[in-house]
Amino acid sequence: MKNKITLSRNLKSSRIVHGHWRLSDWDLSSKELLKLVQQTMHLGITTFDHADIYGNYTCERIFGDALRLAPDLRKDIQIITKCGIKLISDKYPDRKHKYYDYSYQHIVNSVEQSLKNFNTNYIDLLLLHRPSPFFNPEEVARAFSQLKKNGKVLNFGVSNFNTQQFELLDSYVEDKLVTNQVEISPLCLEHFENGNIDYFLQNRLVPMAWSPLTGGEILYPKSEKAIRTYGTLSEVANELNINSIDKIIYSWLLSHPVSIIPVVGTSKIERLQKAVDALKIEMTNEQWLRIYSASTGKELP
Repeated sequence: MKNKITLSRNLKSSRIVHGHWRLSDWDLSSKELLKLVQQTMHLGITTFDHADIYGNYTCERIFGDALRLAPDLRKDIQIITKCGIKLISDKYPDRKHKYYDYSYQHIVNSVEQSLKNFNTNYIDLLLLHRPSPFFNPEEVARAFSQLKKNGKVLNFGVSNFNTQQFELLDSYVEDKLVTNQVEISPLCLEHFENGNIDYFLQNRLVPMAWSPLTGGEILYPKSEKAIRTYGTLSEVANELNINSIDKIIYSWLLSHPVSIIPVVGTSKIERLQKAVDALKIEMTNEQWLRIYSASTGKELP
């Protein structure tokens, strides 16, 4: 795989991130998951994406149980996790509503639990999961500062924030936010349209893209937009002599000058291989923009 991307002085992410949102659905034993992690690392993918709530609060622990079988792997991987969303869950029977909590105490407590789940003493990157209408940036900054001081979190970022929300928090924290994980795919152009992509370029920020295949919708199109976009993706695949639409989609993301990092959530090593293979594809500017225009349904002005 091509060189890793530097997000900060002490964090380099692999060009592809392995997403573990559905890890609890993969039904893997700890040994099987460890094998998958090792195979993933062999492909050059060393960064793993989690959140405290994934799998109804189980995915971090499942991953940690696998790492316990090979603790030496920890130094060679980067762990991302998120906090802030409180779900209605059997684990928290007194909770009556889903809500967001970015209080100092919740952020610190969430990280402490994540450290136990992962069986590690530090998190490489902590993200705030979603922006909240009730948000005190001073509390967040205080929590970040304490976690950094104690060596429990090395870097901080956000997920699903717009430019104003990002700048707001960034103006309060001691260490600059290193990324914003947002949804980007040929079917989801929101962050090209709301100014986020321009903001990333202007500030030399590298975004991460969740749901790069739009939950499979782009591969099994039903809507007019999806059918139209799939047709253009197929045309480009034929032009480049590529036998996989997945590879064209990943290439579309990877080739953008902002250096988008796709978060690929799958238990199938062959699907991860397709994402890695996409790094070798040389897509032209014209082909990239044809795919973009197919999604919008309009020619460029």
